[in-house]
Amino acid sequence: MTSINPLLATDTGSISENAASASAALESLLSIRYFEEAVDGLFARGLMHGTMHLSIGQEAVATGVCAALRRTDFITSTHRGHGHCIAKGADLTRMMAELLAKQTGYCRGRGGSMHIADVETGNLGANGIVAGGIPIAAGAALAQKMKGKDNVVVSFFGDGATNEGAFHEAMNLAAIWDLPVVFVCENNKYGMSGSTEFSMRIDQISERAGSYGFPGVTVDGNDVDAVFEATKTAVERARAGEGPTLIECMTYRHKGHSKSDKNLYRTKEEIEAWKAKDPIGRFEQKILEQGTLTQEQIDAITEKARNSVRSAITEASEAPDSDPAELLSSVYREAE
Repeated sequence: MTSINPLLATDTGSISENAASASAALESLLSIRYFEEAVDGLFARGLMHGTMHLSIGQEAVATGVCAALRRTDFITSTHRGHGHCIAKGADLTRMMAELLAKQTGYCRGRGGSMHIADVETGNLGANGIVAGGIPIAAGAALAQKMKGKDNVVVSFFGDGATNEGAFHEAMNLAAIWDLPVVFVCENNKYGMSGSTEFSMRIDQISERAGSYGFPGVTVDGNDVDAVFEATKTAVERARAGEGPTLIECMTYRHKGHSKSDKNLYRTKEEIEAWKAKDPIGRFEQKILEQGTLTQEQIDAITEKARNSVRSAITEASEAPDSDPAELLSSVYREAE
């Protein structure tokens, strides 16, 4: 079985300055990228069904955020959630099995791309409802506070979710109850095909935190170090009982909204300009220039990540299909 361990970042300095943390971060970035490229290919060949939403180009957000978390901390994810799941420590084979509708998948092949959950690593689940995971995160944070635990909950969501009522309700409750939750907005500039230029009148989504009385910060979402450092500060604040933070990560998805998106609302020039800011290439260049890792070490990590995804595809493909006899299990409670 292939798995990616949660990142163990150092308490001081940035991820890119520490060899162990840089290695773990690079493996996370590449595993997310190769996993999603593989999924894209499987859908194109008709070997995977349903739908899927890729986060190719956004890997630094999931990696940087989860690097600042303990294994006992929790996350809620989105319909574009493969990266969050992998960065928090999910097993690649079980993830691939879920997408291939296999019995060995995280949800026995019933959830598919948008409904993977892995409670063991603190992932409370992806969510097909825009903004659906935000109030869940607030509720989970309230539970941790009531239990007297110092675990933190992170809620990932896109820019479109910030125009939903659930976002504002959860932000308000988190503020007045000083909940240990960190709201992470992956602002990729488009809610489906709707540009943020037309969907809101503020320059930065992080400004909305001020309406509820807690900090909001905007960072370069393609810079692993920037994301990690902002999250680390927010997590420390939440763990100390000082309440929530809103982090806006400016990033971009290279692919369309979903596999059926023809990408007619964006120019090729815009897409190529953002591809030039690719988070993986930037991170590799940074750790090379700093001397944190050598090219040989980077190549070895790259090959390891690629082989892990290949193994996940092979093992998941050989697993039994989801059992139709169990279709109604976990739907109704057994009568006593």
